[in-house]
Amino acid sequence: MSVRRTGRPTLGAIRPESLLSPSSPPHAVTDSDLLARLRDGDHAAFDTIFREWYPPVVRAANRILHEPGVAEELAQDVFLELWRRRESLPDGSSIPGYLLQAARNRALNHLRHLQVRRKTQVFVEALVEPAEHADADTQAAELEVAIRDAIAELPPRTREVFLMSRERNLRYSEIAEQLGVTVKAVEANMSRALRQLREKLSPFLNRGDD
Repeated sequence: MSVRRTGRPTLGAIRPESLLSPSSPPHAVTDSDLLARLRDGDHAAFDTIFREWYPPVVRAANRILHEPGVAEELAQDVFLELWRRRESLPDGSSIPGYLLQAARNRALNHLRHLQVRRKTQVFVEALVEPAEHADADTQAAELEVAIRDAIAELPPRTREVFLMSRERNLRYSEIAEQLGVTVKAVEANMSRALRQLREKLSPFLNRGDD
């Protein structure tokens, strides 16, 4: 497995065929041995874990998502997160248990994120749909100002989460990691943002009913 100058393992350097027929080690290696070596930054230990558990992790995510491509992306995220957090893994941790649970959590978070994005899309489409009796250019200009003002009036953390999601297209798990909060906290802030924006922009939502 190749390693970049940063010391971070490069998943793409592992050949796909090696995942199907891993080489047999000269002696049995226990999970505790691998865990100890991984915590010490041993790339060979990470390589061994990746070769053995990448396919099961992909399957665990895909059982929830039913999207093989997305499942593979999330699986790679799981292994990169394992590497980043290797030093904080407690003694006695189950490597397969950690990986499979992380895969399920990321898959469920991905589905929740998609659901919120769909609701937001419906919300935005309702906002930008021009009213039959209004001039489209005038309404668009008014709406742009109203949306900008409504976002500016959000609480600081709620506004930050909303913009990270909508402008930077970050997943909830990525926002949570960058802000040092839980995914639940990110979801709560997004719900608060959408609720407050809907209240502030209700005149535009109701124009089509006039």
